[in-house]
Amino acid sequence: MLAGCGGSSSGSSGPAPVLPPTSNPGGPYTGTAGTPVNFSGAGSKDPQNQSLTYGWNFGDGCVVPPNPYCTTGVTASHTYAQVAGQASTTYTVTLTVQDTSGYSGQNGTTATIQNVAPLADATLTGTVATGSTGISGAHVYLYAASAAGYASPSISLLSYNETGTEDTSNNAYVVTNALGGFSLTGDYACTSGQQLYIYALGGTAGTQAVPSAGLMAAIGSCPATGTAVVTQVNEVSTIAAAYAMAGYAVDALHVASSGTALAQVGIANAFANAANLVKLSTGVALTTTPAGNGAAPQAEIDSLANSLSVCVNPTNYVASNCSSLLADALEYGTAGNAPTDTATAAINIAHNPGSALISDIYNLANAAPYTPALGRQPNDFTVAIAYTGGGLNAPQGIAIDAAGNAWIANAKGAVTKLTSLGAVASGAPYTGGGIGDPVAIAIDGAGNAWVANESSNTVTELSSAGTASAGSPYSTGGLKQPDGIAVDGAGNVWAANFGANSLTEFSSAGAVLSGAGYGGGGLSEPFAIALDGSGSAWVTNLAGNSVSKLSSAGTAVSGANGYASGTAVAPEGIAMDGSGNAWVANTSKGTVTEILATGAVGFGYNGGGIAAPVAVALDGLSNVWVTDKSANTVVELSSGGSPLSGLSGYTSGVLTGSPNGIAIDGSGDAWVTNYGGNSVLELIGVATPVVTPIAAGLPSTPSANGSSKLGTRP
Repeated sequence: MLAGCGGSSSGSSGPAPVLPPTSNPGGPYTGTAGTPVNFSGAGSKDPQNQSLTYGWNFGDGCVVPPNPYCTTGVTASHTYAQVAGQASTTYTVTLTVQDTSGYSGQNGTTATIQNVAPLADATLTGTVATGSTGISGAHVYLYAASAAGYASPSISLLSYNETGTEDTSNNAYVVTNALGGFSLTGDYACTSGQQLYIYALGGTAGTQAVPSAGLMAAIGSCPATGTAVVTQVNEVSTIAAAYAMAGYAVDALHVASSGTALAQVGIANAFANAANLVKLSTGVALTTTPAGNGAAPQAEIDSLANSLSVCVNPTNYVASNCSSLLADALEYGTAGNAPTDTATAAINIAHNPGSALISDIYNLANAAPYTPALGRQPNDFTVAIAYTGGGLNAPQGIAIDAAGNAWIANAKGAVTKLTSLGAVASGAPYTGGGIGDPVAIAIDGAGNAWVANESSNTVTELSSAGTASAGSPYSTGGLKQPDGIAVDGAGNVWAANFGANSLTEFSSAGAVLSGAGYGGGGLSEPFAIALDGSGSAWVTNLAGNSVSKLSSAGTAVSGANGYASGTAVAPEGIAMDGSGNAWVANTSKGTVTEILATGAVGFGYNGGGIAAPVAVALDGLSNVWVTDKSANTVVELSSGGSPLSGLSGYTSGVLTGSPNGIAIDGSGDAWVTNYGGNSVLELIGVATPVVTPIAAGLPSTPSANGSSKLGTRP
């Protein structure tokens, strides 16, 4: 009998029971004291598919009554403190999840944290000055860059118990004496790997109070015990620090990274680069880098320092001019917040070197405590170092490895490797493995360099030390005039054969995977190649005025003639973004085209003075960087195609040799090969740091829609 029809059924049941959610805190986790550990509860589930709230307790006494959780959110980051006397400490981490019905579940995992004792203070002394005038009464702070996430506050390293002075934000400082001198020795503690900088505020220069004076000096890695660091903190050191740290700095009090291994390398290299611009002990701008092969822009740095001096130097100080400087050095160039001191003003200038207001900033430098200075206003305020030597000869392709080293293919020579500081690496130039007039280069996940040798129809594999692999050079698989080369997320290597209208694919061990070569899809004099998150290869066709797309299996996706709509004319460079879209440099058309992952061809962007674009690269905000061989410029476009580099692009004063290849590193520097000048330029802090090498941004397992971490920060 059916229930409800005059009888009952012993087999009937009531509503389904409501079951509590299941907490999954992930783990177990490991980490180091003083460095953020990232936690994820993404594996938690609710049987009713209700949304969940998350509460974390990290087991180190961080509970703040009445809230039983240290923090909330499906993901969380927590930094554990040092525990004296223990090599490591294991904490119980608890995640409580609650659904919208009020039911909760709880589960635990562990976090094992290595305790790294702070280093004993190194001797850290110096002077805060402007020109030859010491600044008395300045507040001197010592900060370390945070690893808790981009835009996080810097970490104050001074202790009130030792200095006896602190500001309203509870940050301790010391005060400079009558001559501007200070000592931080005994007043701080830092740990190995932390990146330090000095920040001095206010004071009196001679008899002139300078309340808007903000001066910086980049110290770099936490100095070891027994080290003596003597620094001159002035306007020159401020400019050097601002540009070197620009990729990781929001302002003078927010210098930070994500804390990942790649980010820690990138920010360490960035801080170290300040020493390529200024001699820390004297505060004098350099003409030559310490390694001896880099020409530094001393006159430009002195001019920028002179502009800052209107708020600092007693001879140059004019209250109205100081106000003008702060009003012109805006957060976003011509918009955004105005800085309150010259240190943040310098960072803003570094962030916006092509601002329309640079003429106003330059014209403020009407008196010169620092010489030699520029004799006329520059096109832009990009700061570039020009490197020579190491076999640089018609440099063309360029790639950055995970350590920040730049690898360069010299079209009339061999392979050059420059360290992150621009020094010629040991053994360079590299000539083994059949290298002959290489034109393109790519780095795989193991740090090996793969080189396309156009004239010899071969590909060479070099180890991170520059040693050729046992199988090099590779000459099979239909290789003929390979002009482009790229590595996918699985470590396979793709070469574009200009002379055979085909692609060759190798395994990471050099085995041919493509038979006699992949064809079709409109391949016609294929020139440059880039790979998306699905493992598909995107190739520019010089003769076809098109772009071809082949799947990871080598099957043509782009039809018989490739993707073209009149905007692709003699396309050369190509780069992929994280959404699977291709950005293409149309050399003869004078445009940059975005081709969507679907193959739809977008608008050809031609702003910013683009005339004959050659190569393309993306930074960590997916901004598009293009070299222009006709205008001798570098042009920056937003991810939406708007020019960010002013009306004429960036020239840096030394882009005069038909710039060719371009790559962005993990410090936020743009590296450009100056083909006709036999040099490589490093534009300091001009870009947003990006994951390097490019292959590291690609998934090892292909994504269905071509998405990846290309064009993202480390």
